[in-house]
Amino acid sequence: MTAPAAVCWAARWNWLHLEGSGLAFLGSTATPYVFTVLALMEFVADKLPKTPNRTMPASLLVRVVLGGLSGAAICVSSHQSLMAGAVLGAVGGVAGGYGGFLARRWLSKALNAPMAAALIEDVAAVGLAFLIVSRF
Repeated sequence: MTAPAAVCWAARWNWLHLEGSGLAFLGSTATPYVFTVLALMEFVADKLPKTPNRTMPASLLVRVVLGGLSGAAICVSSHQSLMAGAVLGAVGGVAGGYGGFLARRWLSKALNAPMAAALIEDVAAVGLAFLIVSRF
């Protein structure tokens, strides 16, 4: 949920220009707040022991869809191909899922502190998401 939350805020703050497109709803008044709440819920749920692995098919599918939506919005804003953005965003969703999983596992072992590793991963995800949307 981090990527769509960042995209929604970027659209709301006019960093991304989605007016006149089918994705303009991402910059509406309520959408950034909704995705922010969902992202915060995901951050909390991700720390719970019963949460399914993010590399499970259902989790990956959500990442593909939301990554595709986010990538499409970034490309539409910069007058690039919506389909190219959707494909690249979907690939980014999978890469982020696996990359975040591997990075968090490595960091957790290196620090011997799983919760610290999880929090570092969250901060990195938010920081990278806003870095990306601020460049387009």
